[in-house]
Amino acid sequence: MDQFQIETAQNISITQNTSNLGERMLAYIIDSFVIGVYTILVFILLASLDMDLFDQWAYYLVMSIPAFLYYLLFETFSDGKTIGKGLMSLRVVKLDGSKPSFANYFVRWVLRIIDVGFTSGGGAVLTILIRGKGQRLGDIAAGTTVISEKKKVSLKDTLLRELPKDYKPQFPQVTVFKDSEIQTIKELYDKSKLNGDHNVIVSLDKKIKEVTGIQTTLHPIQFVDEVIKDYNYYTQKM
Repeated sequence: MDQFQIETAQNISITQNTSNLGERMLAYIIDSFVIGVYTILVFILLASLDMDLFDQWAYYLVMSIPAFLYYLLFETFSDGKTIGKGLMSLRVVKLDGSKPSFANYFVRWVLRIIDVGFTSGGGAVLTILIRGKGQRLGDIAAGTTVISEKKKVSLKDTLLRELPKDYKPQFPQVTVFKDSEIQTIKELYDKSKLNGDHNVIVSLDKKIKEVTGIQTTLHPIQFVDEVIKDYNYYTQKM
């Protein structure tokens, strides 16, 4: 899984996991299946109605609008996800990790006609492979990419963190927390770091300092990470 660095407004580097080509293609197949099923249901419904051919085509054109706007509507109102992307844990984001605007989604949708429609997806595949950062032509123009929200299972995904043998903790006050509280902090921190949601990390930073009385000049993302490591250090020594 490829990664790329983004810089927040606070000059903090955050790593994003770009989706791989296989995940994008599976999501596309799922979305195509959904659109196909909807289209078939529309045909069946219209065929069951007592209308002449002209009226049937007129109603079909109206009822096919949701299928035509499928990607634009779902990505705009479902936080960058279509049904296929949601099932594959993928999401459209801007290159700085923030949520795209309607204009970004619109540009991606319009250019889908070129790099997916006209080339049967070949143009999109070629661009993603050459460009990197999980971008097809529509993403390049819109300044977006598609990230994977799947977690890599490792020791860091549990409460424990791997610590070097010579690790020196800075904040003994972290022992006021319970295991469940640190687990919640860690889950919020890891998810926010993955999604580039720096505001949540700032809130964690503020809350931890209120509870522990710690004063530090560390950046929020560094401080919260240090708190999790220090808690692991002290609890492993008990």
